[in-house]
Amino acid sequence: MCGRYTITLQADKVQLELGIVSMPEDFSPRYNVAPSQPIAAVADSKERKAVWMRWGLIPFWAKDPSIGSRMINARAETLTEKPAFRNAFNKRRCLILADGFYEWQKGAGPRGRSQPYLFKREDGKPFAFAGLWETWKPSDGEEVVSCTIITCPANDCVAPVHDRMPVMLSGDGLWDWMDLDEPEALMGLLKPYPSNKMVRFPVSTMVNKPDLDIPNLIEPVAVQ
Repeated sequence: MCGRYTITLQADKVQLELGIVSMPEDFSPRYNVAPSQPIAAVADSKERKAVWMRWGLIPFWAKDPSIGSRMINARAETLTEKPAFRNAFNKRRCLILADGFYEWQKGAGPRGRSQPYLFKREDGKPFAFAGLWETWKPSDGEEVVSCTIITCPANDCVAPVHDRMPVMLSGDGLWDWMDLDEPEALMGLLKPYPSNKMVRFPVSTMVNKPDLDIPNLIEPVAVQ
């Protein structure tokens, strides 16, 4: 599962490294992005413009938006089977911009406190999560564009903390995810990022608070 992530670099740095044409005008670095919040994503590989989407996919057939809270992630192995994700996998793939993500290692014993860890690329550069997006319109109100992050089995860097990780894309993989048509080729992109190109370190349990978004959250700490 991926339930929190970071995008701490300035907009111009993200654009340069990922080949994005533009970022939302009101974009600012984030240190604790949480579900249901607006997140920066690219849904069109021709325009390559990042726009705001709501994190937590709301299928077009949903009766109300509350279902989005249960669809912040989509398992790569079952994308073609789940009705909520099948059509989006075929037609509405996106790139969710990031430079790190958090996972929690369960503490020992029934009352053990979980320890959060931050995972990043070793070189500190940004990347994108493979994502899916949908448009949902209530009977009265404005249209909502929402998305989900695809997860896969954890690599050797993440596995000691959690058994799954988000699919991280970089280089040609970014636009292959957007442009390829063959399901088999697309599924081939949904694999763990190389563990030798990642780093992890423990961070403060302050990150447990979804409404706290400060630079201190990404600083390494001793295991608490």
